[in-house]
Amino acid sequence: MKKLILVITSLVFAFRCTMAAETATPPAATTGFTGKVLETMNAGTYTYVLVDTGSAKRWAAGPQFPVKVGDKVTITSGMDMGKFHSKSLNRDFDSMYFASSITAGDAPAAAAPAAALPPGHPPLKPLSGDTAQLPAGHPEIKVATAKPGIDFKDLKPAKDGKTVAEIYAAKKKLAGKSVAVRGKVVKYNASIMGKNWLHVQDGTGTPGSDDLMVTSATTAKVGDTVLVTGTVTLDKDFGAGYKYDVILDNAKVVVE
Repeated sequence: MKKLILVITSLVFAFRCTMAAETATPPAATTGFTGKVLETMNAGTYTYVLVDTGSAKRWAAGPQFPVKVGDKVTITSGMDMGKFHSKSLNRDFDSMYFASSITAGDAPAAAAPAAALPPGHPPLKPLSGDTAQLPAGHPEIKVATAKPGIDFKDLKPAKDGKTVAEIYAAKKKLAGKSVAVRGKVVKYNASIMGKNWLHVQDGTGTPGSDDLMVTSATTAKVGDTVLVTGTVTLDKDFGAGYKYDVILDNAKVVVE
């Protein structure tokens, strides 16, 4: 009987030790990294950078700051969101690391003030490594974006063309067909993968169907009115995180 009690006591002790090991908060880890910027863009209040750490290429985003390709940047601790879709960029990323701050050069990065959590929300803990995930059932974290102050009221639709909303609404029927659309450039990135990338809007549609991605050899700037003619392509994947549900690739763009 004494032996049986001893065995049971040992099992209970081992079980408690195992549970303690599984539920204990892991030691704090350094989750930031440093590297050279291969690509960068701004969207809303965020700056996105593709960083070559020497051992890997990683996308990171943090509060907007001045940076250019070739700069060395330091990324502070943050959260790896895994696969991430940016509505403001209309782009999918295989992995996106949201940092409290990013700084260019060798200066240490100062952490940005933490955003207030809703009442009753459990405190967020730093996550480390490439496998960090949000707790099961945690609501999706969305990135705040700023709407550009561009006026569409005097914009005339393209003759025999489509609006941005119409292209999204009939995208399956229009796939592989040439369409014309007139709009204004709300975002512009030059010379990425040998193309210029234009986000074109015309005031139609709702979030998710109001911004059309266009690639072209033509240069433009934010605020330009453009007449775009191109073939509707669906589910276009350029690799490196450039994946689009709808895009006019290698389109003809006339700046008006």
